[in-house]
Amino acid sequence: QVQLVESGGGSVQPGGSPTLSCKVSSTTKLTFCMGWFRQAPGKEREPVAAIDSDGTTTYADSVKGRFTITRDTVENTVDLLMDRVVVEDTATYICAAGEGSASKKNWILHYWGRGTQVTVS
Repeated sequence: QVQLVESGGGSVQPGGSPTLSCKVSSTTKLTFCMGWFRQAPGKEREPVAAIDSDGTTTYADSVKGRFTITRDTVENTVDLLMDRVVVEDTATYICAAGEGSASKKNWILHYWGRGTQVTVS
């Protein structure tokens, strides 16, 4: 049984620096690729950032240089440090995990969280 639970969303002003966190609960030790997607109202879900089991990171062009993804392999958590947010970053942010590698484009998205809302206004 694998569960992903996000936290850290809320309302933030443009230019702010919120941090999202995702806790992966599992009965076995995981070596998954983990990451974040987001979905804004009326738009499709899009990838934001991911971190492979070896620490390799990938980012959407729209967040490069502003967002940083980190992970704690002992605690099975992945954080998204958001900096200089803009209105266009408003969305539900969803944590995902699975086998494979985002950087090698063979990430299999086995598990999803329920999401946490970030509103920039």
